[in-house]
Amino acid sequence: MSPATYSVLLCFGRNSVLCSQARDLKKLHCFILKTLDLAGDTFLSNNLITSYSNRSLLVYARNLFDQILHPNPFSWNGLLSAYSKAGHIPQMEQVFSSMPSRDLVSWNALVSGYIGRGCCERAFDAYRALLLEGRVAANRITFSSLLIIASKCSDFNLGRQVHCHILKFGFASHVFVGSPLVDMYSKAGFVHEAKRVFEDIEEKNVVLYNIMLAGLLRSGKVEDSKKLFDEMEEKDSISWTTMVTGLTQNGLEQQAVDLSRAMRAEGVCMDQFTFGSILTACGGLSALELGKQTHAFIIRTRYDENVFAGSALVDMYSKCRRIESAELVFQRMKTKNVVSWTSMLVGYGQNGCSEEAVRTYCEMQKQGIEPDDFTLGSVISSCANLASLEEGAQLHCKANISGLISFITVSNAIVTLYGKCGIIEDSHKLFNEMRSRDSVSWTALVSGYAQFGKANETMDLFERMLNEGVMPDGITFIGVLSACSRAGLVEKGYRYYNSMIHDHHIVPTADHYTCMIDLLSRSGRLKEAENFIKQMPCRPDAVAWATLLSSCRFRNELEIGKWAAENLLELEPQNPASYVLLSSLHAARGNWDEVAHLRKGMRDKNVRKEPGCSWIKYKNKVHIFSADDQSHPYSERIYAELEKLSSKMIAEGYKPDVSSVLHDVTESAKIHLLSHHSEKLAIAFGLIFIPPELPIRVVKNLRVCMDCHNATKFISKISNREILVRDSIRFHKFSGGACSCGDFW
Repeated sequence: MSPATYSVLLCFGRNSVLCSQARDLKKLHCFILKTLDLAGDTFLSNNLITSYSNRSLLVYARNLFDQILHPNPFSWNGLLSAYSKAGHIPQMEQVFSSMPSRDLVSWNALVSGYIGRGCCERAFDAYRALLLEGRVAANRITFSSLLIIASKCSDFNLGRQVHCHILKFGFASHVFVGSPLVDMYSKAGFVHEAKRVFEDIEEKNVVLYNIMLAGLLRSGKVEDSKKLFDEMEEKDSISWTTMVTGLTQNGLEQQAVDLSRAMRAEGVCMDQFTFGSILTACGGLSALELGKQTHAFIIRTRYDENVFAGSALVDMYSKCRRIESAELVFQRMKTKNVVSWTSMLVGYGQNGCSEEAVRTYCEMQKQGIEPDDFTLGSVISSCANLASLEEGAQLHCKANISGLISFITVSNAIVTLYGKCGIIEDSHKLFNEMRSRDSVSWTALVSGYAQFGKANETMDLFERMLNEGVMPDGITFIGVLSACSRAGLVEKGYRYYNSMIHDHHIVPTADHYTCMIDLLSRSGRLKEAENFIKQMPCRPDAVAWATLLSSCRFRNELEIGKWAAENLLELEPQNPASYVLLSSLHAARGNWDEVAHLRKGMRDKNVRKEPGCSWIKYKNKVHIFSADDQSHPYSERIYAELEKLSSKMIAEGYKPDVSSVLHDVTESAKIHLLSHHSEKLAIAFGLIFIPPELPIRVVKNLRVCMDCHNATKFISKISNREILVRDSIRFHKFSGGACSCGDFW
């Protein structure tokens, strides 16, 4: 070859700067065509085509190929590889069909081209054609490619057929073929087959060990993975990271943290994936201090600008209840992707900041980031917590348009949304339309019916769930027990409680105990509730004591009420519920000195009662009301509406229930205090502004009082309107003078 030939090859092979500049590249290409003898120097032509192919410069590769008078198989394969690597399937197929002869390189290039574009069936068709032609035999590259596409397309039956061919052609012991085979079987969950393939491979490398390690951890074989990890003579950072990640995913966060410390002690380099796993473990353990140390190490190793590490930090701080720190990390991230935005959005939801979660989603949309199924499911859950039907319905439309409705996480969130917004019929309709359902789907609908107090529907749905072979979890039983409680079905509640323990082997949690205490005390069986508490294996939490105390106040049971209040105060000295409910008990008996004493105790300890408020949405604006609120722009019209309603209600037989008024004032003063409760103001607003054909939806932060509940029944009858009130306990659907709860709540 001439010096010019060598200089061109050297330049083309090593000088990436020259080849990256279009103007210089064009000059070089013109020089090649004019100066060099391409027709006579086939070796040079083939090398140049390969160089162009490696850079996906298809036009130049084709141009050079067309200059060759008698292209040999190497030339054809070079051009074929160019189209294969670029994923240009039609041109690749055209070149392949035009080839005068084909070798194994040609067939492998064709198969690789299909794999690159995810054309699973066409790749296997090419392999079948190779076998039928019978001129050349497949090699390790062929089999490796086929196994990768079988795994990628989850076509494990074809993968097994390829395995049979691997055994037939004698490649089973080759690590290059064995690695994707082990990977395919482990991803399919066939861990025993993966282990057999692994053991048959003669010379194992660290890549193969890492694949086997990941497969064992993915299948939950933690002890086997530990043994394999300890046996490894050579471990790289991937080995350590795989092990840390696997332990975290199997719920062994403390072991994952301990292993990460050993990893650092060994001086193994950590990357964003290692940090992500460590931070996930810290979040699961709520180990804030360790999370902060990891954050400091991330900054020292200059991974603080990595989007993966940043997202993991947001997640960790959120799970450790440090939402301000999560916000700070998120705001400082220079690059954000859908995972980053979702981490922040989910963090808000986990910390009870549902409004911020919805705002974050809106900002994410403004930035042009499209949600995935996890993002959409999370923001819909936040809308459900807010009972924000309008935004939730818009997100339902988004799910339909984007196709994300097909993901079960999204469908489950929408079922929950409609249930929490009081449209249980729509919730059930979507449930019936779901192509596949899991225990979460059933639980969402069960809980929705339970919140509405529809005990029979809840139990029928639960029995149907069992008949279809879906296993309930602890949350499902909370829904069923709640339904029994809200309908006063004590015996059925006991039956489900015992079935949960003995038939389904679910260990009761604080929430289950609270449901049973609520079931007994709400039904007036306060002594039985007291005995149940004394026989519990653990001490009741504050919610359970408040539940008992609330029923004692309703049933005017002072002694058990005082016992519940003392225990509640011991657990949560600043909880106003114990003072307020006990005050109400004494007020009902006329013990005003005790009421004054309790109020003084609240003032001395700086305990403040949460003010009651109700809100209603109209034209994308939330209108919030508190008792005797006159700050609203339409206060005059609202109070005038209440006056008209009051006259009509009294004519229909309404009598104010003053038992909830905790002030030693005259009867008329008590009636005046009741008449301007927050939910009444919100309902009056709804009657004025919400169109008659639409239901009035009101949300209250506290439990609805007896008088407001009774008054709303009369209002629904007088106005001929459907009124939905969601309080802190459940839904009340008022229509025609009756409530869906049957006056038992």
